[in-house]
Amino acid sequence: MVKSYLRYEQAASFGVIVSVESNITYDSSGKHLLAPALEKIGVWHVRQVVCTKTLSPSVSSRGSSLFVNCVVSSPSSLVGSVLASGSKDNDIIIYWDVVGETGLFRLRGHRDQITDLVFLDSDKKLVTSSKDKFLRVWDLETQHCMQIVSGHHSEIWSIDVDPDERYLVTGSADLELRLFYNVKHELMSGESMVNVTAAKTGNDRELSTQNKWEVLKPFGEITRQSKDRVATVRFSKSGNLLACQVAGKTVELFLVLDEVQSKCEAKQRLKNRKKEKKSAKMEVEETENVEANHETKGAGNTLVVKVPDVFKLLPTILVSKKICSISFCPVTPESSLASLALSLNNNLLEFYSIKSDGSEKTLSINLERTLSIELERTLSIELEGHRSDVRSVTLSSDNSFLMSTSHNAVKIWNPSTGSCLKTIDSGYGLCGLIVPITNMEFEVVGAHGGSVRSIATIPNGNGFVTGSADHDVKFWEYINQKPGQDSKSLTILNVRTMKMNDDVLVVAVSPDAKYVAVALLDCTVKILFMDSFKIFLSLYGHKLPVLCMDISSDGDLIVTGSADKNLRIWGLDFGDCHKSIFAHADRFFLVNLLITNSDEVIFQCYGCSICPQHTLHVQCWERSSFEDCLLKYWDADKFELLLTLEGHHAAVWCLAVSNRGDFVVTGSHDRSIRRWDRTEEPFFIEEEKEKRLEEIFEAYMDDTFEDRNAPKEELPEEGAVALAGKRTLETLTATDSIIDALEVAEVELKRIAEHEEEQARGKVAEFQPNLIMLGLSPSGYVLRALSNISTNDLEQTLLHYHSQMPSSCSLIRRTGLQIMTKLASMLLWMCLCLDVLVELVCRIVTILLQTHHSLLISTPSARPVLSVLKEIIYARVKECHDTLGFNLAAMDHLKQLMASRSDALFRDAKSKLVEIRSQQLKRFEARTETKTEKRKKKKHKK
Repeated sequence: MVKSYLRYEQAASFGVIVSVESNITYDSSGKHLLAPALEKIGVWHVRQVVCTKTLSPSVSSRGSSLFVNCVVSSPSSLVGSVLASGSKDNDIIIYWDVVGETGLFRLRGHRDQITDLVFLDSDKKLVTSSKDKFLRVWDLETQHCMQIVSGHHSEIWSIDVDPDERYLVTGSADLELRLFYNVKHELMSGESMVNVTAAKTGNDRELSTQNKWEVLKPFGEITRQSKDRVATVRFSKSGNLLACQVAGKTVELFLVLDEVQSKCEAKQRLKNRKKEKKSAKMEVEETENVEANHETKGAGNTLVVKVPDVFKLLPTILVSKKICSISFCPVTPESSLASLALSLNNNLLEFYSIKSDGSEKTLSINLERTLSIELERTLSIELEGHRSDVRSVTLSSDNSFLMSTSHNAVKIWNPSTGSCLKTIDSGYGLCGLIVPITNMEFEVVGAHGGSVRSIATIPNGNGFVTGSADHDVKFWEYINQKPGQDSKSLTILNVRTMKMNDDVLVVAVSPDAKYVAVALLDCTVKILFMDSFKIFLSLYGHKLPVLCMDISSDGDLIVTGSADKNLRIWGLDFGDCHKSIFAHADRFFLVNLLITNSDEVIFQCYGCSICPQHTLHVQCWERSSFEDCLLKYWDADKFELLLTLEGHHAAVWCLAVSNRGDFVVTGSHDRSIRRWDRTEEPFFIEEEKEKRLEEIFEAYMDDTFEDRNAPKEELPEEGAVALAGKRTLETLTATDSIIDALEVAEVELKRIAEHEEEQARGKVAEFQPNLIMLGLSPSGYVLRALSNISTNDLEQTLLHYHSQMPSSCSLIRRTGLQIMTKLASMLLWMCLCLDVLVELVCRIVTILLQTHHSLLISTPSARPVLSVLKEIIYARVKECHDTLGFNLAAMDHLKQLMASRSDALFRDAKSKLVEIRSQQLKRFEARTETKTEKRKKKKHKK
C-alpha cells in the first residue's frame, strides 16, 4: 500500500517591520504608513503604532526575472488607474492601464536600467532617469522622445518635481543636486529666463525654434553636504521642503521659497553685494553697473532668481543606521512644516517632525536670512521585530510561547497570533531555552570562558547542559532559593563539568537521559554516558565540523548536519551510519528529527533536530547564490525527500518543532519568523516527485527561452516604441491552448453539419457531443480558452498564434491561403461570441485587424467577414454603452433621492458638527444663566 503523508504549509510570518530593499509611502489621508515586509505590505497606524492590516499578494505569478526599479502613478488619473514602471531591462519603460490590466506601450531609448520616473504637464509627458547619465522627456500622446538632457557625470539615481511643476531636481553620485525648470511654467508665470539668455547671445530665432521642443532647461546646482551618492530626492506635498536622502545615515533638508520670497531674496542679495563693494571702496563702478543690469534684465525688468534665492539649507537629519527610504506625510500638521518618515536597514521605522519657531506653516525669511528650524523625532516603530537576523528560536513545553534571540535582544512571541509579548535587552544570543517555571526572578550568571554555542534541556526537567568554545560541557540544575535569602527566586547551579579536547559546537541529550552527544570542532561526535562521562561511541565520517544534531524521541537514531553539506543518520546502538544524504547546496545549521510509532521524519534547516514521526525536516542556505532558502521535509526510513517549503528570502539560521509535531517555527537572516502548520491534506511521494520535475523543466524552459547566454540584441532607435508585453512561456502555453480549442471546435462543427445532413436524409440518430468541450458550444469553447488568458499576455499570444501555423505547408501556401483561413476562422468565432463578452471580443478583433490590416484589405475573400463584423460590433458596443449610461444615470438619481430624504447621508459632516456644537453651547449658557439667577434669589432672601 502506498504510504501518504500530511502536508505542511506556511501559516504565519511575523517579525519584519520593513524590508531593506523597498520604499515606504503614506496613504492619501496621512494616517497610515505602508511599509513592505518581504512578500507582504504592512499598513501601520502612525499615531497608535499598530499594524492594522497586512496586504498579501493573491496568486504568485511568474513574471520577468528582471526587477522593477520604480513605479509611479499619474496624479490626475482616477485612483491611480495609470502607472508607469521602469525596470532593469535597460531601455524599457512600461506604461500600464491598471483598470484594463494591460500594458499600453513600451518606450525604448535608454542604454541602462531605469532608476526613476515622474509625470509632467497633466500626465501628458513623462520624465525618466537612467544609469546611462541621461534624462529623457517623453510625449505620451505621440509616444516619442521629445528631449534628451545631459550634463550628469555619473548615474542618475532619483528625480522629483514639486507639486506646482516649477522645478525638477535630480540626484546622482555627483556632489551637486541639479535643478531644471519647466519651460511651460515659466511662460505661464510671465517670466522668461530664455529672453535673458537670448539677449546675451543675440540669437533670438535660433532659440525660439530650439525651445519649441524643450520641456526642461537647466536652472542651477545645489551643493550637497555629504559625499555619498544620492539615493532619493523628494519634495513635500506642499512643495515647501526638499529632502535629499543619501546612501548613508543622513537626510539633507532644503527650504523651497515661493516666487515672492525668492524675489525678495534676490533683491537682498543685490543690496548686500553693493554694500560689500562700497565697504571695500572698489573703484571700478562701470563693472558694477554692467553686472547689476545683467541681473535685472528680463520682461518688465524683473529680477533673475538664482538657485540660492530659492533653496535654503536646513539642519540635517542624522540617524544611527543606514537609511533605506523616506516619505513625506501628505497632510501637514498644524504645528510643523512637515512630517517625514524614515525606514532604516535595521528593521526600524522612525518619524520626524520639522518645526519652526513661528506659528505659521510657511517660514518668513528676514533680511539676515536666519532660519529657525527644529527637528524632533516624534516616534519609532521597533517592538515588532529584531534589529538584526534571528539566531535562535525556542518553543515552551506547552507550545504557547516562542522565544527568539538576536544580537542585542530576546523577544517573547505568541506563536499563534505572531504578536510580540515582551522584549528583553541582552547580548548576542546564539541559543536559548525556556524554563518550565513561572513567577520567578532571574539573574545573569557567568557560565563559560568562551561563547556558549549550544544548550540542551535534560528530560527530567531539573536542569540543562551547555557547550562552549572553552572546551567545557557543563551540567546545570535549577535552585528555587538562594542560600542566605528569604525571598523565593530562581537561580542555577553548576553541578558537573566535563572537559573536552576541542571547541564544543553542539550538545544533545537522549530522551532517557542516558547519553549526551557532543559535536566538536575536529569534525567528530562523541557519545558519552551521562553518569560516568565515559565515551560510548565516536562518530566519524563528516569532512567538516558538525553544526547541528538531534536524537530521536525513542533514542534509537541520531542525525547530524555538517558544513560539508551532508546529512548523516546514525544508529545509537552500534554507531553505524544508516544513510548519508547530500541534501542541500550549502552547509546545515539546523535539523530536527521527530519520531512517531515506527515512522521517522526529519525537519532540516540551517541546523538539526528530530520529530515524533521519525520524519526529518531539513533546511539550508546556499551562500553563493542566496537561492537555497528552503525548508525540506524528509522520510528518514526511506531516505526520500517529501516536501520543499519555500518562503524565506535569506539564510535560515534556526528551527524549532512543537512537541506534537503539528507546527514548525523557523528564523532567518531576513529577520522574519515563520510558522509552518501541518494540514489535513495528504500527499504522496510520487506526486511530489513529478511536481519537482515539472518545476525543474519549467525553470529550464525559462532559461532557454530567455537565452541569457546569447548576445544582446541591437540597441533600439532613439525614442522607439514597442509592444508592452513580452513573449514568455505563458504566452507560448496560451497559444497552444487557442490552437487546440480552435481545432476541437472545427471538428465539432463538422460533426454537427454531418449530423444535420443525416437528419435531412431521414436517418435519425442521436448526436453525442464531445466530452472535451464540457457541454459548451463550439463558440463558447473557443471563448473559454481566450478568457483564460491573462489580459496582459493576450496581445503577444495572438501575435504568436499567427506565427505558429503548421509547417507542413509550403511558404507560398502558408503566407497566403493558410494565414487567411486561420484569420477568417478566428474572426468568425469572434462574431459568434459577441453576445457574451463584448469587451474581450472587441479587444481581440481590434488586435487582429490592426495586426493584419494590409493582408485583410488586399484579400477579396475577407470582405464578407469584415462586413459581418462591421454590422455586429457597432450594434453590440452601442447596446453596452447605452446600458452603462442608463445604470449610471439611475444610480445618480437614487443618490439624489436618498440625499433629499435623509439628513445623515450625503451631507457635509463639518456643518453638522458645527450645528451640534452651537446647540450644546446654547444649552450650556442657558444652564449657567439659571444657576446665576438662583444664586441671586437666595441672596435676596437672606
